[in-house]
Formats: sequence, C-alpha cells, structure tokens
Amino acid sequence: MSSKINAFVVADSRKCIGCKACEIACFVAHNDKKNNAVTAGNIEMPVIARLHVVDNGSYKLPVQCRQCEDAPCANVCPIGAISEQQEKIIIEENKCIGCKTCAAACPFGAIDILPRYENGEKLLTKIKQPGKVKEVYKAVTTAYKCDMCNGSDKPACVEACPKNALKVFDAEGERKKRNIALVLSL
Repeated sequence: MSSKINAFVVADSRKCIGCKACEIACFVAHNDKKNNAVTAGNIEMPVIARLHVVDNGSYKLPVQCRQCEDAPCANVCPIGAISEQQEKIIIEENKCIGCKTCAAACPFGAIDILPRYENGEKLLTKIKQPGKVKEVYKAVTTAYKCDMCNGSDKPACVEACPKNALKVFDAEGERKKRNIALVLSL
C-alpha cells in the first residue's frame, strides 16, 4: 500500500436529484465490451452498477467505495483478489470466489455480491449433490465495487451527473488548494 491518500468520489446530497444517471453511466463504462450489452440493462443482463443511489426521503446520495488506504476488504479477502493498484482498490473479478467476506468487512456497504455475467449470459456452476440424479446449478457470484473507472481519466459517474453532485476528492490536491488560498488571504 502506498503512503499517499487515495482519491475517491464524493457526493453533494444538496445537489443530487436521484436520477441514477451515475448508475447507468457506471454500468455502461464497465460492461459495454465485456457483456455485449446493446442497451443499458435488459432481462438477460440487468444493470449492475458499482454505486447505488440511496433515497431516504429527505436526501438522495450515491453510496460507493471510498478507496480506503488500509482497505478492510483487501485485508480479509482469503484469496487475495482485492488489492491496491495505482492508488485504487481493485477487485480481480475473475479471481473472486464470491465468499462475501469483503462485503461484510466494508464499513460503507459499498461492495455487492452479484451474479457474474459473460457475453450477456449468467455464469452457472454445477452443485455437487451426492446420490442425486438431477443436476443442480447455481449462479457464480463475484464482488463488485467502484474502481474509479480504472484506466479512464475520470469516473463515468462524475462525467454523467447532470447536477455536478459528484466529484473526485483528492486529499493532497485539496490540501494544496487550501494552503494556497490561506497564503493568498494574508
């Protein structure tokens, strides 16, 4: 883990209108090639976003990964599928076994365990049932969370928000801006 504070997306609940454009943008950014989705979600391939807009009546706010420096999710992953890469906490989805340990450890509730899809199809695995004739299958599950649109200049959710309620919070950059503002005010 690096000594720099990881950047993450923050939301202004006073600006968020709950339109879920961020969720759709997230889905499209992560699935346009991998799942050959023609639209943003359908019966075969539901929208799987890596953030979720919460509406409690008095405010609306997306919940997503805070890219923790000493990430509890990475610390508890029994197979090492979660790691810090380029100051982002990344889940190697093909390595993930869907054990749910990371979701239980996340203090923000920002990790979902959902079915894994490939080419628009839900992946299934055969369940061993000794003595049973009929084969039983269940969905292969994977942990999903915000990865700051790893490989892109800016997260898709930030770009898509019509009210500019989302922004990338960079603690080092903010500290420098505040220090400059303080010096200029003298």
